[in-house]
This record gives sequence, structure tokens and C-alpha cells, in this order.
Amino acid sequence: MSRSRIRTVLEMIKFEHSVFALPFALTGALLAARATRRGWPTTGQILWIVVAMAAARSAAMTMNRIVDLRYDRENPRTKRRALVTGAVSVGFAWFFTVLAVAIFFVAAWQLNPLALKLAPVAVAILFFYSFTKRFTNWSHLFLGFALGISPAAAWIAITGGLHWRILILSAAVTLWVGGFDVLYACQDIDYDKEAGLFSVPKKFGIANALGIARGMHFGVIALLAWLALGFGLPWPAWAGIAVVAALLAYEHSLVKADDLSKLDAAFFTVNGYISMLFLLFWGAAAAFWRV
Repeated sequence: MSRSRIRTVLEMIKFEHSVFALPFALTGALLAARATRRGWPTTGQILWIVVAMAAARSAAMTMNRIVDLRYDRENPRTKRRALVTGAVSVGFAWFFTVLAVAIFFVAAWQLNPLALKLAPVAVAILFFYSFTKRFTNWSHLFLGFALGISPAAAWIAITGGLHWRILILSAAVTLWVGGFDVLYACQDIDYDKEAGLFSVPKKFGIANALGIARGMHFGVIALLAWLALGFGLPWPAWAGIAVVAALLAYEHSLVKADDLSKLDAAFFTVNGYISMLFLLFWGAAAAFWRV
């Protein structure tokens, strides 16, 4: 495969956006290892978690582009996407999806038996999201859940089991992603009305949608505080929560009902900082944690 083809594929799946969910999965892995074994994940475990995350997300994004091809052709915002322009063929997209799923299953197999058993469930959840905007205004939460399972999946990858406390982090990621997806959907409100698609902005209007997104992000902070208390995490975790709260507040200050011009900065830049800084602070908390 040529370099230009690789760049086109990576652009199609927005590979750089892997930064959104991966730090939360790695945080889940750190919490799992420290809480259950009083140690750290092995290099092999981290490697296969990263491979699994990258492969699963690549498959999900490519499937989303295949399923939404008709809408991408019609929506002025998405007319330059690779499948629409023909830079990537539908046949190649299907091949890439199957390959990514296969790599995901290999990674799950390398982790532990439960991870492998649950791999088909994870793929089903990831693929199901692509259809939700056709029948529910709350597709944003389905997207959030698709990414939100990553900390729980990482816990399973480390321990071979599941503990209810890590589901708090999954819920926080679900609301975080759901909230910023509501913001992002504001720019497509006119097309959604024309195409008969569903979304929170279409249902409630942009101003109310911004309020709903703020409510989701307040929920994120409350859940992270609950999680820090539940695990008895030291001060870096609380510093991380304060940083996340400040960045979320800044994100919402960029987006106004009558001015969506800074939406890309809010969506891409700020959320990337949130996920990376969260891992940094909670990784430090894991290091200081007396377990």
C-alpha cells in the first residue's frame, strides 16, 4: 500500500482521534492492575490493549463511513470524504473493516479468555452505533457508550474479570463523548432535518442542545469524583478532575447558539487535551496510590 493510500485511509477513519478513548482505556488498565494485583500492567498487556483499541476503532469508523455513504454524499460538510470522492473504494473499505476486526480478535485472544469471549459483543456495540441516528435522538449516547466500554474492557484485559467500580469510569466516558458529540451535531442540524435523521440539536434546538451537553459534562465531573472516592485515590486524581472540569468549561465557552465557528477547536483540540491530561494525572495518582 502506497504512502498516499495509507494517509487517505488514516484520514477516513480519523486515526488521530484515537487519543479520545485510548487514555481512558489505559487508565482503566492502571486502576485494574493496582487495585487487584498491587502492581502494574505488563508491557505485553499494554501493547495488546493499544492494538485492540486501535483495531476496534478503525473497524468502527470504517463501518460508519460505509453505512453513512449516502448521507456523506448529500451533506455539504462531508462531500470530501474518501469514500464519497472515490479515493477509497467501498470494496477496500469492507476489506479494511474485516482486517481490523481480525486484528482486534487476535489482540483479545492474546489478552485472556474472557476478553476473547466478549470481543464479538464489543464489535456489535461499535457497529450498532452507525445505525442509531436513523431512529433515536440520543445516538450521541450510543456513541459515548461505544467509547465508554473501553475502561471496562481494559479492566477485563488485565484481570480476566469485571468490577462494578470501573463502570463508573465507563459512565463518565459515555457522558463525556455524548456531550461533545451533541455539540458537534449542532453544525448538521439543517441537513438532519432535510434527511430525516435524528439528533438532540434537531429535536430540541441548538440552544437547548448546548444546555443538555453542559448537563452531561456536569455528570462527568460528578462521576469522576465518585470514582476517585470509591478507589480512595490520592491528590493527583483530584487535580486531574479539576483540570478536566476547567477544560470542559472552556470547551463550552467556545460554542454559542449563534456562533459555531469555534466548534472544531472545541471538539478536536480541547477534547484531546482532556483525555491526555486525564491519563497523566490519574497515572500519577496510581503511582502515589497506597493499595
